[in-house]
Amino acid sequence: MAKIEKFEDLVTWNLAREICIDFENLFETTNLGKRYSMKDQMDRSSGFIMDNIAEGFERNGNREFINFLSYAKGSAGELKSQLYRYLDKKLISQLEFDCVSIKVELVKNKIGAFMAYLNNCEIKGLKFGNKQ
Repeated sequence: MAKIEKFEDLVTWNLAREICIDFENLFETTNLGKRYSMKDQMDRSSGFIMDNIAEGFERNGNREFINFLSYAKGSAGELKSQLYRYLDKKLISQLEFDCVSIKVELVKNKIGAFMAYLNNCEIKGLKFGNKQ
């Protein structure tokens, strides 16, 4: 396994970044872009996923990282719920929903697995001199 030295090395962060790009494309190609409050809410939710992953990583300790990953996972859940709302309002198509929803579900699952890994990891982070 490759050593992770910066948050940009994290699969979860990169997937969250892709999701942000996907939403920007939705804003440009659907009626979501015309509804400012909806666009703003989804933009913030998608951004919070990648931002919390990055912030938690930079804390240099597993406990804090897990806490921020939990926030990121929660934002992914919020984003998926928003997708359903906008599908129901016919602001996005079923195909658009499916394409983005799959990635949101994947990032939620990967974040959850990463949290479980960190909870069981003997190395507790640079902040603690890698002690338990």
